[in-house]
Amino acid sequence: MSELMTGEEFDKRYERYGKPLENNRRGEFIAITQDGRVIVGKDDIEVVDRAIEEFGSGNFILCRVGDKSVGKIRREQCTLATSIRSST
Repeated sequence: MSELMTGEEFDKRYERYGKPLENNRRGEFIAITQDGRVIVGKDDIEVVDRAIEEFGSGNFILCRVGDKSVGKIRREQCTLATSIRSST
């Protein structure tokens, strides 16, 4: 995922792979690849580290399960998290 995705793309991916986890994993963090592989955990840094190791930097979105924030904020959080962790 070398280019930033649109809000619609982000929302579609979350709806398909993240939303089904809302009943049991609300508040946890989820990294989702384009093909639907996921990593879920309670610690955002741990989830990002595992996702970078397993999927590669920039190849996933990161958000909090059940977060009602708008897509723009979620996308910015995802971009920030992956770029910070990949620069270390």
